[in-house]
Amino acid sequence: MIPVKPVPEPPDFGPRARQPGALWLASHPEPERPRDFWSPFKHVLHQGFGERCGYAAMLDLAGGTVDHYISVAARRDLAYEWSNYRFASALMNGIKGGADDSVLDPYEVGEDWFEILLPSLQLVATERVPPHLREKAAFTLKRLRLGHDERLIRWRQSLYDQYRRGLLPLEGLREYAPLIARAVEKTSQPGVRR
Repeated sequence: MIPVKPVPEPPDFGPRARQPGALWLASHPEPERPRDFWSPFKHVLHQGFGERCGYAAMLDLAGGTVDHYISVAARRDLAYEWSNYRFASALMNGIKGGADDSVLDPYEVGEDWFEILLPSLQLVATERVPPHLREKAAFTLKRLRLGHDERLIRWRQSLYDQYRRGLLPLEGLREYAPLIARAVEKTSQPGVRR
């Protein structure tokens, strides 16, 4: 995970999503999945997150999903609240499920809280995580399988391989997978073992 600034709410979100969503919720008190008025705004989140999944911190070419940070099952009243949306890959959104705020919010993550280890491409928390959030960071790594899930390792490996083969310059790697780029830069420093 990397720091992400909150994405400003689009001006037309209220009339196109929040208001019809409130009407839908009022007329459907049963606990069914709310009607999707948020997907037309997914591209705004996608761009605001630098086209990267907020949890995996890597480029998501598949287009990703709108993650309700606090799940609809827990808080139906937040189903149509822009401040509750995060951009996430379908994989990460599915893994997260109803974990809600027991995992770190991409909007609360600080600089260098996580790093990729080379050559394993595993993700670990660093000492930069504030002490009061270390337990939450550890739970986030475990729950979201960010540390060493085979699918995430393959995703990282594909980007790292592009870089190693010269098909993706370091600047591109910084854009698509900033944590991998930092790991490459760190191992390129004199005195650092590879």
